[in-house]
Amino acid sequence: MLLLPEAVSREPTIKPPNSPLLSYLPAMTSMWRVRGRALSVERPLIMGILNATPDSFSDGGTLGSVDAAVARAETMLAEGADIIDVGGESTRPRAEPIGVDEEQRRVVPLVRELARRFPDATISIDTVKSEVAAPVVAEGAHIVNDVSGLRLDAAMARTCADAGVGVVIMHSRGGVRDMATYEHAEYDGDAMEAVLLELRAQVDDALAQGVDASAIAVDPGIGFAKRSEHSLRVLASLERLVAWGHPVVVGASRKRFVGELSGVREPAARIHGSVGAAVAAFERGARILRVHDVAATRQALDVANAIRLAGAR
Repeated sequence: MLLLPEAVSREPTIKPPNSPLLSYLPAMTSMWRVRGRALSVERPLIMGILNATPDSFSDGGTLGSVDAAVARAETMLAEGADIIDVGGESTRPRAEPIGVDEEQRRVVPLVRELARRFPDATISIDTVKSEVAAPVVAEGAHIVNDVSGLRLDAAMARTCADAGVGVVIMHSRGGVRDMATYEHAEYDGDAMEAVLLELRAQVDDALAQGVDASAIAVDPGIGFAKRSEHSLRVLASLERLVAWGHPVVVGASRKRFVGELSGVREPAARIHGSVGAAVAAFERGARILRVHDVAATRQALDVANAIRLAGAR
């Protein structure tokens, strides 16, 4: 039986010898609590990527105005996106960090307009800065998606806790400029074991600062401080993270390892490989897929989910 967040125990389990570190959560939750909303993860959720950046690795600069970004969000919602994830700072390799004022300029008016135009839509803000998260949440965002896993801003966890938002805690190493490079991609042994240990510390810190367990989703950080072989290993053993009980987010869309496996050099052309990665992640327990290509991924996940449900009867 799947446990609702209110019934989840916070008591730690005993770690059996030679096993991966597991969470205190005894079973995968069926709901993700995000600022007054309960998102069911009984079915796969799609988080559509909306980059308000001039330099993102795949689609930077294509949405140069609020109107263009809102139109793109409307298309993604019509295609089946469950969450719109707004980002104002690129984490592409060697991207230069931007200041709070510039990031606010890019995302605050956009989220304000999205909340006005689509009041039923669930909105996420992709930022590592609490000074960006706070005003965006005030404009209507429900989720903070922090690719640093709350590491880079000491005030972020408390900001999220006070606002009652959903929080995506992602595994990464380094700062904005180098977290998507191979500079920190050194693992002694099993990459997934290291991801679990480091991510567990980030989750524990968020809980200690008041973030509710039912508000937390975890992301293994595909392509962040990971070579292609590391990303493959993490995806192949995703069940170990799913065992914690938190909803698992996977963002493999158009990533470098997809291009290397498929032989497709141009990120925007990696649709088929990205859909394949999303389905594989879903089959291993991921329930929130962060993607660029919503329509193709929605179709594939709906079919994969229907097959899963038929097999459970």
